[in-house]
Amino acid sequence: MNILVTGGCGFIGANFIQQRLRDSLSEDRIVNLDLLTYAGNPENLIEFQDSEDYQFVQGDIGDADLTAQVLKDHNIDIVINFAAESHVDRSIDSPEPFLQTNAIGTLRLLDAARNHFKNLPKDKKDAFRFLHVSTDEVYGSLETNDPAFSETTPYAPNSPYAASKAASDHLVRAYHHTFGLPVITTNCSNNYGPYQFPEKLIPLMILNALDGKDLPIYGDGMNVRDWLYVEDHCSAIWRVLKNGQLGETYNVGGLCEKPNIQIVDTICEILDEANPRQDGKSYKSQKTYVKDRPGHDRRYAIDCSKIQTELGWRPTETFSTGLRKTVEWYLENRQWCENIRSKGYQRERLGLK
Repeated sequence: MNILVTGGCGFIGANFIQQRLRDSLSEDRIVNLDLLTYAGNPENLIEFQDSEDYQFVQGDIGDADLTAQVLKDHNIDIVINFAAESHVDRSIDSPEPFLQTNAIGTLRLLDAARNHFKNLPKDKKDAFRFLHVSTDEVYGSLETNDPAFSETTPYAPNSPYAASKAASDHLVRAYHHTFGLPVITTNCSNNYGPYQFPEKLIPLMILNALDGKDLPIYGDGMNVRDWLYVEDHCSAIWRVLKNGQLGETYNVGGLCEKPNIQIVDTICEILDEANPRQDGKSYKSQKTYVKDRPGHDRRYAIDCSKIQTELGWRPTETFSTGLRKTVEWYLENRQWCENIRSKGYQRERLGLK
């Protein structure tokens, strides 16, 4: 298959491309369309730069002419849309880029895919798919005893980021019901793992700890998230592509609800063992509590029973094994982290200078 991956230099997209190209049974060819904004890092895929099965195109999903040309030139069979502005704090500071990329960008990508799909021969039409990768944040916030988000949970986004992703989800659904575009949507819980941009919670805490900086924890630290190891997420996406029903949504969760403070404490405990501080103190001594951010959702939880029962997928990593792998990756790839920081991407308000 000829696969167009948008946003493939970002965290989840890069992990997906790596997983597919490392699969010895795969005969797929991947075109990676990425604008290379602050979180897009071509170093994530440097091992494949000379591969015949991989091609990088720098560009914007909002550039209708470019996306149409890429779809045609590479005879694309599958579109997987990872491209997104994704950091909630940034959306609070500046909402418009999120609307532009996540909503308008997705709209233009859908239009290009629809026109491409119309011109395919029947056998290629039958195989064509547009998979849209979204988030559990579109569903809003849960109280402690509320049931987990399911695919039928009403949308109630609470941040500009979540609202922009909700808009994109609705557009994808509309293009299926109005134009017959063969789409599938996945809504995932919080991802973690290698190559995650260091302003997200887990890599931020790892790197701040190693640098002797504060570990800033919003509010009381009891905001709960469902944590999903990125490689499990990527395997779920492939399963949905191969076996999912057109027009359907599949929630992808890690079956692992944890409060943020527990995440930070566990990271500190792993680092205390793997890379002890010279003064003998625990990294937990670096924790500090900061003012909660506006509209901070209290709890997310994913009910992923649909993908389990219908498609036979479930996560393989436990939180313990996945987090340890993640911490070890950052310890072993300090140069990757330094290359990110040397470009001045980090935000001072999050403790990275």
